[in-house]
Amino acid sequence: MADIAKYQQGITKFNSSYAKEAIKEPVNFWGLAGFAVAAAYTQSVIPLLIALIFEIAYFLIVPNLPLYRQLVNRREKERLLALNKATRDKLIKTFTPREREAVDFLKWQKKKILDNYFKFTGSKELPSNLTSLEQRWEDFVDLLDVYRSRKQHLKSINRQAVHNQLSQAFRAAENAPDEKTRRVQQTNVEILKRRLTSFDELERSVKLVEGQLQSIENFFGYLNDEIVTMSTPEKFSLLDFEQLSDSIAMTKQMLDQTADAMGALDAHNRQMGNYELLPEANR
Repeated sequence: MADIAKYQQGITKFNSSYAKEAIKEPVNFWGLAGFAVAAAYTQSVIPLLIALIFEIAYFLIVPNLPLYRQLVNRREKERLLALNKATRDKLIKTFTPREREAVDFLKWQKKKILDNYFKFTGSKELPSNLTSLEQRWEDFVDLLDVYRSRKQHLKSINRQAVHNQLSQAFRAAENAPDEKTRRVQQTNVEILKRRLTSFDELERSVKLVEGQLQSIENFFGYLNDEIVTMSTPEKFSLLDFEQLSDSIAMTKQMLDQTADAMGALDAHNRQMGNYELLPEANR
């Protein structure tokens, strides 16, 4: 699921299409329509020629104006933010009632933190640290989605059955009547070993994400407690947000590293026809 880096990437890509945006502007459309009406009314091509001249000038000037580019970038950022919110809201609807309750409570707590900051400090503006709470809430939703997906994967695993298959493959390789059969069984042994390793990686990732979710929840609670007892905005700078941010970044990196294990398990479930255990089945 989306963060600031993704918004910036989308905006950078969008910067090459200012002219396309300019052509869709209402002022351009109604301007051309006005010249067309004038041409029809006067039965003359002169208004159309004037329209062509103005249109060329429009495309040479407007898309290159710094103010227009700022307007386009702002609109695109707002569009991406709205899309991100709609996508996340759709994702939350797929959560279980208990999961939605956790998400809603954290969202309520986030609002309470902001309200209490203004109330107890008398400040009119939020510090940069507090503006990141929305991103931390989004991180919670995204990590919760990963957590539930991987828990579902783990439920589909019969580790003992794989151990039994591995023991049988070992014996078959040792008792193989010829070299070709031995190589086939040895390949099976290596595949089963990798499956067991992937199970261990998935279990570690689930425990890591579970701990990260708890740390986000605890941080929000701690933050609200601290703000209630805070007398001046300056003391807020003593609160450390970097540790939580670094911890979330580390967790996401670890999840990326275990993505191959998830892909291997997905492939196995597809091969075995366990389509209900695939991530898309829970969407």
